[in-house]
Amino acid sequence: MPTFRTPQTIVIPDDARQRAFAFAQAVTETVNYRDSNQSVKEKIRDDHFVSKLGEEAVRILFEGRECQVVGPDYGVYEAKRKSWEADLKINGLEVAVKTQRRSAANRYGLSWTFQDSPERHDPILDMPDAWVCLVVFEDLKPEPECLVYPLRKIKQLIFEAPRLAKLAGKKQAVYLETLVRHGIMEK
Repeated sequence: MPTFRTPQTIVIPDDARQRAFAFAQAVTETVNYRDSNQSVKEKIRDDHFVSKLGEEAVRILFEGRECQVVGPDYGVYEAKRKSWEADLKINGLEVAVKTQRRSAANRYGLSWTFQDSPERHDPILDMPDAWVCLVVFEDLKPEPECLVYPLRKIKQLIFEAPRLAKLAGKKQAVYLETLVRHGIMEK
């Protein structure tokens, strides 16, 4: 699969933003994140919107490199049908996508979180050879774009407790500064 070593900037087209927003609107009422101390509907909706923008950016990047990409999935499922399946399949390879807003990164540090509570545990944390693509939604720029970091395996990442106290014991975080310090990723 064609890959890259440095972060790539991808402009998100209007149709992709509209799909992501419509999905976020539709899915918000179908989720329950109380186990993560999250009940604010606007925040839940925004998290889903930003997640889909990241998935779209990764899709656009790899399709531009002539890869076969399946996803993002825009289906809205009832609670019992929701799954932890990979966000995308790139040339048949399952890839999880994690995205954070730049504005949030400026407040809390550039990081990506993985669910890890007794109620909900992201199975990718138990899959050291699973692939993940880390993305930043550049929401402070005038044009909607994402910065897509190179694919990494879960076992290459360094997990830490989230710096936001209310997420401790509920999520695990990967901080860019830690990955850069250990030579795993470039800024």
